[in-house]
Amino acid sequence: MTHLNTKWTELLLKLGISELNPMQEETISTIRKYEEVILLSPTGTGKTIAFLVPVLDKIDPTLLEVQTLILVPTRELALQIEQVIRKLGAGIKVNAIYGGRSGQKDQLDLKQPPAVLVGTPGRIADHIRRETFSIRHINTIILDEFDKSLEIGFENEMREILESLNRVTRKILTSASNKVTIPDFVNLQDPHQILFSEKGSAQLDMKMVISPEKDKLKTLLNTLLHIGNQPGIIFCNFKDTIDYISSYLLDNNISHGCFYGGMEQYDRELALIKFRNGTHQLLVATDLAARGIDIPELKFIIHYQLPLKEHEFMHRNGRTARMNSEGTAYILKWQEEYLPTYLDDIKPISLKPIQQITLSQWETLCVMGGRRDKISKGDIAGLFFKQANLSKEELGIIEVQQDRSYVAVRHDVVQHCIETLHNKKLKEARIRVSWV
Repeated sequence: MTHLNTKWTELLLKLGISELNPMQEETISTIRKYEEVILLSPTGTGKTIAFLVPVLDKIDPTLLEVQTLILVPTRELALQIEQVIRKLGAGIKVNAIYGGRSGQKDQLDLKQPPAVLVGTPGRIADHIRRETFSIRHINTIILDEFDKSLEIGFENEMREILESLNRVTRKILTSASNKVTIPDFVNLQDPHQILFSEKGSAQLDMKMVISPEKDKLKTLLNTLLHIGNQPGIIFCNFKDTIDYISSYLLDNNISHGCFYGGMEQYDRELALIKFRNGTHQLLVATDLAARGIDIPELKFIIHYQLPLKEHEFMHRNGRTARMNSEGTAYILKWQEEYLPTYLDDIKPISLKPIQQITLSQWETLCVMGGRRDKISKGDIAGLFFKQANLSKEELGIIEVQQDRSYVAVRHDVVQHCIETLHNKKLKEARIRVSWV
């Protein structure tokens, strides 16, 4: 990895990254040279690592104050960036704060200020007004997916935050689209732009499937049966459509999760956790899932409904065919449906249901205990291996959060784990284990 020393090479290996892509190489080099950088690169190309490496390098570990502020449009992106920094294990304190999270949790996290603070503009602006943490030492601000933050109505809060930070020397803006306007309140003087927006979808295969009926549910089912057991997202425009599709999938014994803006924060986070650990292979979602969430690489996405704007269509597609891998985007079209001009070149195909969709072998358990209790993944794994006598094949992905942990286990050992582990001791405390 050209621009990395031995320390960073070893840290990135913890994330399974053995080689940087060209965008990451160029971004790291550019941020090290210039104080104002605009990074435009598609969803899934690794922008987070690209800006974190040079920024974390400049953190002073002896200064126990917020030094870098990262503004993001959604709580999911805030949590994703927080997790990436934690997984790196670079010894840098980081916390994520966002709307919908209890103020008490914020107070606990900010009592000892993190070197890197990640958050949504509304919540960050509120804490700055309350003077919950000092802004005197913030020298770097990152506006990640800044156009999305503006689009969902955070302009006033972002302006307020930028105007309050008078000691910032470095500004980094990122977006998945090159059709963006830089807001004037960022006050960029001489920005250096990195444009990779046209280089991210070379492996994407686009397919159009014609539905003979305006109600496309049967066509959706045939498409899923054609694809088989693979992870993917079904994109819709409205919550009501998600509910409609979800009921149909349940009637056909196809497990899935749902993800949209109107859900409670806990339910949204749980949907992503179950999607990441394989409890669900399908996610039925709005464009909220098109960018800024931490999910595994997808084999396909389905446009059950086309988005209103072309750039959102591109962001959806960016969820598959990521980082030079292959993926397929299916467009379900009623035979009399009007299509936008940017889809004129896609020819319809016919699909035969050739696969079967089986229920997932995984279920998700919640263990009440997390990082705040000094509990690690190793502690959780040891508990399930030693106390519940699980084999390696019966224990799946473990995610440790601040006050709870989520564990994927084979569905046939769920009840055994609950009965065996509930009220057991872990790190000198009694834990609760439940199915979610």
